[in-house]
This record gives sequence, C-alpha cells and structure tokens, in this order.
Amino acid sequence: MTHYHGGLLPFDDPERRKWQDPEAILSEIGLKQGLTFADIGCGGGFFTLPAARIVGNKGKVFGLDAKPASIAALKEQAAKEDLKNLYLTSGRAEETIICHRCADIVFFGIALHDFQDPSKVLQNTRNIIKLDGKLVNLDWKKEEMVYGPPLNIRFDVKKASRLIENAGFTIESVKDSGLYHYLITARLAD
Repeated sequence: MTHYHGGLLPFDDPERRKWQDPEAILSEIGLKQGLTFADIGCGGGFFTLPAARIVGNKGKVFGLDAKPASIAALKEQAAKEDLKNLYLTSGRAEETIICHRCADIVFFGIALHDFQDPSKVLQNTRNIIKLDGKLVNLDWKKEEMVYGPPLNIRFDVKKASRLIENAGFTIESVKDSGLYHYLITARLAD
C-alpha cells in the first residue's frame, strides 16, 4: 500500500513524523526567530505551524495552498495555539504572489511536483523572496518506496534543479533529507 501525502493532511500527522521531522528540517535550513518564511503548497500545515513557532512573534509565516479546506483547518489550529504570526491564503501558486520581496526563506515541502505549472510557481517565487533570501525545495526521491506519490509524477534531483535554475536561481546545495527525500537550497542568480 502506498501512502501519498499530497492532499489534505492533518497539521501534525504522527505517522508522517516517524519518517519526517519538520522541526529538524526547518532548523537545518536555517529558520530561526525573527525570520519571514513562505510555505508554498502548505497543505494542512505540517511545516507551517512548526515554522510559526520557530520564528516567534517577531517573525512571519506566509502559507499558500490551493485547497480552501487546508487553509481553513490551518487557521483554526493557529487560533487554538494563539499563533498570531501566520498569514494564510487560499489560491493557486501559479497565480498568487502572497507578498513582495518579503521572505527570507521560500519553502516547498514535498509540493513542487504537485503544481500544474511548476515553472510559473518558481517564477512567482522570484517576487516573494528577498534579494538575499533562499529557496528550499524538499521533495520525494524518484525511486520505489512504500511512501509517496506515484513514481511517474516525482521530480528527480536533476529535473527539480533544472526547473529552479531556469527560473533564475543558483543551486547552493543538494543533499539527502532522511530516507525518502532530497533537499535543494538555491538563491537568486546574479
């Protein structure tokens, strides 16, 4: 049985936490108090809520997802936790720029392969990211495994890197993130 996490997810999925630690990943990419984080394709908030806790009251977290139900559930959970630093928007990432030159980190958490037009989404990212900010793409390795989406919709590292570079970014690093994912970090090209 394949477990595909590409839809409406609970904000804190205990099964997913067995193979993916959002706090550790956010720490690894340099998220810290006071920064502005943009989670594009945020789903139910698996990374969005931990990011809001990390950046604290002086930071901001922008979340964007095409599914209004995901955003509504995320808003409800944020209210329960009294998180006031979340700015959540329902819309397609191909058409929505959630803020201009605001984000220290623009994050795609196992989402880039899900967009109808990933190139357009990455182009929009150029408007969201600060000039000295970074883009982080966490995605499924393109290999057979118990978890994840069908192999045919996954992007291997080469394809994801090419899409990111073609959108005007320079790849800084590519590494494994746990058993099932890779992590690409990029900055705006000069």
